[in-house]
Amino acid sequence: MEGGKRGEEAGPSSGGGSSSASASASASGVVGDQRQEKQKEMSEKPSQVCGVVEEGDEEEEEDVKDEGVVDGFVPGPLLSLKEQIEKDKDDDSLRRWKEKLLGCLENDLNGQMEPEVKFHSLAIISDEFGEKTTPLPVDENRSGHALFALREGSRYRFKLTFTVLHNIVSGLTYSNTVWKGGLQVDQNKGMLGTFAPQREPYVHTLDEEITPCGVLARGTYSARLKFEDDDNRCHMELKYSFEIKRAAR
Repeated sequence: MEGGKRGEEAGPSSGGGSSSASASASASGVVGDQRQEKQKEMSEKPSQVCGVVEEGDEEEEEDVKDEGVVDGFVPGPLLSLKEQIEKDKDDDSLRRWKEKLLGCLENDLNGQMEPEVKFHSLAIISDEFGEKTTPLPVDENRSGHALFALREGSRYRFKLTFTVLHNIVSGLTYSNTVWKGGLQVDQNKGMLGTFAPQREPYVHTLDEEITPCGVLARGTYSARLKFEDDDNRCHMELKYSFEIKRAAR
């Protein structure tokens, strides 16, 4: 009897366990569906966010590319060095500091806005003949004349002497283009830098170059050496020629 009662008591408890298991299974199914929906929503959001960021980046790039000026920034007018110094003429220490920085005196400034680069000489330095200097500018009747003759495989450098006048010249660059038989065979480009006006001339040596070797490399070449600044002002264009000879045995 006691066993029967215990069996009856146990029956309802086991039935309740199966119903609770089915309820928990259905509940977990609902939770799983909700999780899938949330994951789907989260997977869609990043693409939308990325799209907004990319559009923002494009707008920022457009702002920067717009004449190289950020929105709200208005560049000041171009002033001559004389005007810049006269702005602080009452402050002796600041005026002297500017004169020292610029490398010139106030009496040398004439108010001209555009910088001028005046080239005095062009020298070729080589182990074969040392240093050979050509005064500049070259006479028009001698334009394109042979500046030097080197043996094949020789190392050489150009050395420039020039003066900057009136204003600061920014981003002075050079290009040396070489032709043989009407075909371009070489071109070198480089940056000289930014230079302020000063009484003493600047001396600048270009990168070392090596003449080509071989039978086909020998002969006469024509070349053009050109100097420009950031504002595309051409300060000198020199046409010359040179010869490459057979190497000594």
